Amino acid sequence: MPNSSTAQWPEHLAQACDLNSVPAGVVESLSKNLKIPLDIARTLVAFYMPLAAYCAGHSGVDSPPFLLGVNGAQGTGKSTAAQVVQALLQTVYDKRVCAVSIDDLYLGRAARQTLSAHIHPLLATRGVPGTHDLPLALRLFKSLKESDASTVTRIPRFNKALDDCVAQSEWDCFTGKPDVIIFEGWCVGARPQRAGDLQAPVNNLEAHEDNDGAWRRYVNDCLRDYQLLFDQIDLLVMLKAPSFDQVLEWRQLQEEKLRASLSAEDLANSKVMSADEIGRFIAHYERLTRWMLGEMPARADVLLTLGKDHQIATIKCQISE
Repeated sequence: MPNSSTAQWPEHLAQACDLNSVPAGVVESLSKNLKIPLDIARTLVAFYMPLAAYCAGHSGVDSPPFLLGVNGAQGTGKSTAAQVVQALLQTVYDKRVCAVSIDDLYLGRAARQTLSAHIHPLLATRGVPGTHDLPLALRLFKSLKESDASTVTRIPRFNKALDDCVAQSEWDCFTGKPDVIIFEGWCVGARPQRAGDLQAPVNNLEAHEDNDGAWRRYVNDCLRDYQLLFDQIDLLVMLKAPSFDQVLEWRQLQEEKLRASLSAEDLANSKVMSADEIGRFIAHYERLTRWMLGEMPARADVLLTLGKDHQIATIKCQISE
């Protein structure tokens, strides 16, 4: 949760919004949907209002959809930020918003098993570039950007508890042209590493299961192709974790919440992970997460730096007046 007493937006952004314009019931609705206390929902609304105002001001009926990219490692609150900004855009600024998570673009288990068999065993685990359906993502964004009032765009969904894609018949639908597209995900906006940076393993997983570097080179090559997607982003926001160790702790908390949300029957049939399984799982993300923590802050349009207490301590904006 952001701490508004220590994290302040630049004056030209803060002055562009009016909290009194937030309709009654928005805070209560967010509190219910996000399953957070009312006071936290109220703080989030106040904090993200300037970002919503900026996106609203740069979108319009006669212009292409404004694409907001939200990057953040596991547990940083990027999904929450996306939901709050979406709610504000819709209720305060009357904007049509389509939200897309890169997590919903994962390849299904069968497709990843094929990659595992033919390219590298580590590709069976979802997460890194190369385990998303990039052609589907590009078609999705093309449809949203070229849509008219009658266009119906199907929005993919992925079930993390089952570690598989949701059936197409159950995908969401977005009708018409969005004013704003919110695209959030752990590696949204990431750039590939230099070839020399791939040589030394970053953890035991790479040292023991990718000792020749084939997996990490494949992932890095795939990330180059992802730039076709990421280059469409108009504004990149990064929620920066204090360290990779903190990311692991927050990811464990996420899994605990997922476990608590399931019934006993659903839990028995789920792919919810134990602490040891999470450690191995997150090791797949470690290289790119560490790279983004070091490389992305200098170029993100908005950098929200988090403390260990999960609060946003500082804001760095490269948005001109």
